[in-house]
Amino acid sequence: MADQNNIESDYYYDYNISDADGVCDKTKVDQFGRAVTPILFIIIVLFSCVGNTLVLYVLAKYENLKSLTNTFLLNLAISDLIFTSGLPFWAYYYMYGWTLGDPACKAVNYVFYTGYYSSIIFLTVLTVHRYMAVVHPMSVVMSRKSLHCYATSIVIWIISFCAAIPQAMFNSVVDADETTPVQLCDFEGEINWKLQTVYLQNFFFVVSFVIIAFCYTVILTRLLRPTSHTRKKTVQLIFFIVVFFFLGWGPYNVAIFLDSLTSWGISPFNECEVSRSVDYWMYISRMVALSHCCLNPVFYVFMGIKFRNHLKKMSWAFRKKNNEPQNRHSRLIYSNGEEISMY
Repeated sequence: MADQNNIESDYYYDYNISDADGVCDKTKVDQFGRAVTPILFIIIVLFSCVGNTLVLYVLAKYENLKSLTNTFLLNLAISDLIFTSGLPFWAYYYMYGWTLGDPACKAVNYVFYTGYYSSIIFLTVLTVHRYMAVVHPMSVVMSRKSLHCYATSIVIWIISFCAAIPQAMFNSVVDADETTPVQLCDFEGEINWKLQTVYLQNFFFVVSFVIIAFCYTVILTRLLRPTSHTRKKTVQLIFFIVVFFFLGWGPYNVAIFLDSLTSWGISPFNECEVSRSVDYWMYISRMVALSHCCLNPVFYVFMGIKFRNHLKKMSWAFRKKNNEPQNRHSRLIYSNGEEISMY
């Protein structure tokens, strides 16, 4: 049975698990994470910053920010940028350990997980809104004004801030082990809180996935009716949205759940070889999951015909230095084939 009070960070060694020779050697796992993760994190940061910054610029310049859809798209882009802002710190962490002090450890964790929770919630809310636009276009939800948009966004941010509080309260700088001189940013002596945050992430993912899968299943059913004029490409795109959401966050949530079983000392996850396999899975699935913040601008914005037109106009104006007036009363064609007013 593993000693829960001495369980170390996911990013480095777990010294409570032992094999036939004594201590479970995870040197190769650690080397793999140090070599691969920082490079991929930097790539994700670059693509996410460019994509989500373009989303913010297009929304602010060309679209009416009083609409429910645009408000959620704006907040989703902000969430992804907040989420992305923590990745350079984690890339540095993988290479050198945590050398930035205890306040930075708490702050980076809090900001990072605030972005994580808000991003997933806004993705879910956008899906529900798209569902209402297709299945119940005349409902009261579709007629909400700007005040309701802002109120809904504020509630989502409050939920995200509250969900991330344990990351600020219980994360601190700790020493890994006598044989490992680096310091960690982890839940020191608070393994129950650490496990609760894992299960909270699992809860958010499962609820979001169930809602997203249900909404897009109904949307597909509606679009595949004989009376629907939607194109095959639209149906395929909706399918890809659900699949990529699941493939992006599903394996990572499974990995952190299995890692929690290691923390509880549950067999066979407390065995060295199994624990090493879970650690490899954790590294790979985390990199795949974090890349989802790069895909959000593609799936939820740039697939819209009008957004692509705005980008073309912006590019043309930049090249020709032409300040032609733009039509702010445009309409956006979403990937579900429905045309929803932007104002």
